[in-house]
Amino acid sequence: MATVLVVEDDEFVRSALIHELARRRHAVRSAGCALDALREISQNPPDAVILDLGLPDLDGAEALRMVRGISDVPVIVATARDEESEIVRLLEIGADDYLVKPFSGDHLAARLDAVLRRARSATLRPRLLDAGGLRLDLDRRAATLDGVPLSLTRREFDLLAYLAARADRVVPRRELLTEVWQQSYGDDQTIDVHLSWLRRKLGESAAVPRYLHTVRGVGVMLSAPR
Repeated sequence: MATVLVVEDDEFVRSALIHELARRRHAVRSAGCALDALREISQNPPDAVILDLGLPDLDGAEALRMVRGISDVPVIVATARDEESEIVRLLEIGADDYLVKPFSGDHLAARLDAVLRRARSATLRPRLLDAGGLRLDLDRRAATLDGVPLSLTRREFDLLAYLAARADRVVPRRELLTEVWQQSYGDDQTIDVHLSWLRRKLGESAAVPRYLHTVRGVGVMLSAPR
């Protein structure tokens, strides 16, 4: 049994989903708009979310981005849009799976069981990132450098973890703003300030980088010292 949040503004569809999930012994909560769903996810995290895209207060794709800003909860998008490009876009911005309406109860149950199984499997494995003497424990949100704990702010850790997960690849600044700051636009100075703070804690500078390398006009790359 899992706790599932159904986000659907159509009362008839919402009731049908709740009935189907409850019949399969899941505990079900529901929300009729994106803001109520975000509040529910942040205050009472469910095990999975069924997210309709046609919400009255916010586009479902934007709601998905906001969910990803506060939670790693598995999200199955329920959509009437079956274009491949749209489905790929939803998966890229954070959906774990999708269902094209209309769908059967059996189809829903199978997709839900699959994402729950993957989520439970992931929680059994410690999520660690290593780059030379730098180690990040994503579950404990802890970082060490050559065995010494680093005191990082939430944003510093998020930025460092994002770069470490893509080690030896130049990450564009626009991507950092979108994925780390959850902003579609912003000032590069925000990134530069956080990079400066991180470099200080990593014992390096922009002039003499050890881990964080700026590629002018492109982005930032984390690379372990050679």
